[in-house]
Amino acid sequence: MEITWLGHSCFRIKGKEATVITDPCHPSLGYSLGRLQADIVTVSHFHPGHCYVESISGSFKEIKGAGEYEVKGVFITGIGTFHDTEQGKKRGKNTVYLVEMDGITLCHLGDLGHLPPPELIEEMSGVEVLMLPVGETSTFNVRIAVELVKHLTPRVVIPMHYKTPCLTRESEPVGKFLKEMGTGEIAAQPKLSVSRSTLPSTTQVFVLHYPQK
Repeated sequence: MEITWLGHSCFRIKGKEATVITDPCHPSLGYSLGRLQADIVTVSHFHPGHCYVESISGSFKEIKGAGEYEVKGVFITGIGTFHDTEQGKKRGKNTVYLVEMDGITLCHLGDLGHLPPPELIEEMSGVEVLMLPVGETSTFNVRIAVELVKHLTPRVVIPMHYKTPCLTRESEPVGKFLKEMGTGEIAAQPKLSVSRSTLPSTTQVFVLHYPQK
């Protein structure tokens, strides 16, 4: 499996049988990658930074809410959550996605705005690759992010939704999260290749950089 960060909360996850793209973002955010191709596109919520499916070409299955889905051997569970700490009263709803492909369970949190209750954390148990918002804008703060990592104990954590030179909106840089995690600075890499046999034995943070054109 090959994971590439395309900016903000957008990832391309290439498996053996299918390609998944998460939360495609509008070019107004500063990330412009042209036309993308995928078999599956997940949308966590309907804000421009997360639902620009017009950037995806070809025939694909769009998944945009809670439920269970199977597409080309990929199993996806959408879990209803909120974009804030007030049951969605401020920013609406959010969908967390669990993605099972190539024998690995991934979790994309979208713009989760609160620490999940115990029953939801239980439902998310077994996550091995966690895509975690850490910019503190429209999502939870880094203390909650770190607390969630401790609850879920994933093997791989990939930060997303943070400030970069391209981003046109205010957000905190990834360094604030890394400091809270106690990892120190981590060199960014262009992509992450991972398989069942190469998963780290303990939680490890990987910082990805986006491909600029």
